[in-house]
Amino acid sequence: MRVTFLGTGSAMPTGERFQTGILLEAAGDRLLVDCGSGVVHALATTDVGYEGVDTVLLTHHHLDHVADLLPLLKARWLAGAESLEIVGPPGTPELVEDLLSVHEYMQDRIDLTVRSVDADDSFDAAGFTGTAMETRHSMPCLAYRLSHDDEGDDDTEPPVFGYSGDSEAFPELIDFFDGAAVVAHDCSFPDDVDVSNHPTPASLGAALAGADADIGRVYLTHLYPHTEGNHEAMLESLTDQYDGDVRFARDGLSFEIR
Repeated sequence: MRVTFLGTGSAMPTGERFQTGILLEAAGDRLLVDCGSGVVHALATTDVGYEGVDTVLLTHHHLDHVADLLPLLKARWLAGAESLEIVGPPGTPELVEDLLSVHEYMQDRIDLTVRSVDADDSFDAAGFTGTAMETRHSMPCLAYRLSHDDEGDDDTEPPVFGYSGDSEAFPELIDFFDGAAVVAHDCSFPDDVDVSNHPTPASLGAALAGADADIGRVYLTHLYPHTEGNHEAMLESLTDQYDGDVRFARDGLSFEIR
């Protein structure tokens, strides 16, 4: 499975990071997870392009995770694509319907399928298999475990990619990612910011240390401007409690997990 961070920023642009978007590729299948502002532009810089992504999986409905949904739909229509599927938490069909009611000229341009998944659901999307868990955020939000069967064989389980969406850090969420090769986790602010609904390095480090989960590398994402210039101190704070492999994600970072 190839993972590409298209956007690692937040609702406050920095000029260096687009808003949230992660591209997963496996055995010719492509899945876009979240679609914040700038993600369509970032897709256009990849070999896949926006023409090559016909399924979007949303964690929740905050603007920095959905702002490029209609730009993606329009770009695909203009490029001659015939379909788009949008999957997300409860309320996703209503969200898309409301967006299209504002931009009526985009209705019926392509074959659009919209469906929702619930916490604790198992589901399929664009050839990937997923399970969902509710996070702790200011609106309903789902974390996901995602794998692709063709990436394993008869003797090994396929690699798992975990994504927290937006969430406070808590051990049960880390346990949800048990066995994941890579986890992308919200770490929006440094420790000196008093915040709820998102973690700081200290709270994420405590959750990672307090969980009973075997996970591989952790990438920190959803980075507010407050984190710029503080990466070293943030990593030191987190690793004071957790001795695993933790790194900062960046826009354009792409790698394979096996």
